[in-house]
Amino acid sequence: MTRRRLRIGLIGSGFMGKAHAFGYATAARVFDLPFEPELSCLADVDEASAARAAAALGFARASADWRALVADPEIDVVNITAPNALHKEMALAAIAAGKHVYCEKPLAPLAADARAMAEAAEARGVKTQVGFNYLCNPMLGLARDMITAGELGEIRGYRGLHAEDYMADAAGPFSFRHEPACGGALADIGSHALATAEFLMGPEAGPITRVLGDCVTVIGERPDGQGGQRRVAVDDIGRAFLRFANGATGSIEANWIATGRKMAHDFEIYGSRGALAFSQERFNELHFYATEDRRGRQGFRRIEAGPDHPPYGLFCVAPGHQIGFNDLKAIEVAGFIEAVAGRRAEPFNFRDGLRIQTLVEAIQDSSRAGAWRDLP
Repeated sequence: MTRRRLRIGLIGSGFMGKAHAFGYATAARVFDLPFEPELSCLADVDEASAARAAAALGFARASADWRALVADPEIDVVNITAPNALHKEMALAAIAAGKHVYCEKPLAPLAADARAMAEAAEARGVKTQVGFNYLCNPMLGLARDMITAGELGEIRGYRGLHAEDYMADAAGPFSFRHEPACGGALADIGSHALATAEFLMGPEAGPITRVLGDCVTVIGERPDGQGGQRRVAVDDIGRAFLRFANGATGSIEANWIATGRKMAHDFEIYGSRGALAFSQERFNELHFYATEDRRGRQGFRRIEAGPDHPPYGLFCVAPGHQIGFNDLKAIEVAGFIEAVAGRRAEPFNFRDGLRIQTLVEAIQDSSRAGAWRDLP
């Protein structure tokens, strides 16, 4: 039986554009999808760049005009991996054209923009997805299941960290990520830390209800590419103390100048009966401590990812052989396509993306004021 095609239009072919393209290709082979994703058109900054990327990533057509891609009746899904400040305009145009929209995080630089995007999508009845693919890790799903099942007992504390060093060199040039509209480290990678905190803690501890932020610009100016220097106004490090609905407390840190760290998306969760620890740098492992273990035998035990942790088994039949970053994107793609087909709810839609941006802005506002801020 021939499956109906789901025609994909991708805007942007950088790091995340490639990850999305790989995600569609892998998902089509690994999962029993209701649609066959077809890489139809890729748009980039100019014809040459678009043509090169389309050929390399397997897209049938290329364009230098993202608006033409959005308006194309042959496109079913508009996939946005352009710089953050462009997300709103592109997404609203796609929604108005009746397209489903898959947008890489953060959804928008401002919560007001994210709200406009979410409300437009809901009014138009299109499906949406925000790219938080770390949440698709089977080990995070296992952690959430263990918390929900009460294996950690009463949840008391949370520590989250997202640290990388891609901005650690002060001689590195000013980029779009340093534009005030892009929000700094907290918005760029702290959004992952916040999404993970609520994904894991939500079932037991409830949502984050209060925040106390501290956002710091460490490298105050960067080369502008024209022989001069340009002032940096966004944070290099963003931290926040957190209060959850059940009274649990915690913290998160976003740090893009963390020398030596390449992908430290980590968490620790402490409960009355046990604890969990995880690092994205070894993301096929989850570490579990149980207070019921007898004295002299206590300690964190390693749980290794395997076929018992769906959907790992669809990628590999053997435990310990590990899945990778692009496989997480394939899992995310599969969930979104299932939602487009009406088989499940959207895994992480624009309304969820709005929630994360609301948390980011509350932390930024708290940092400026030096005071706690309550969340709705």
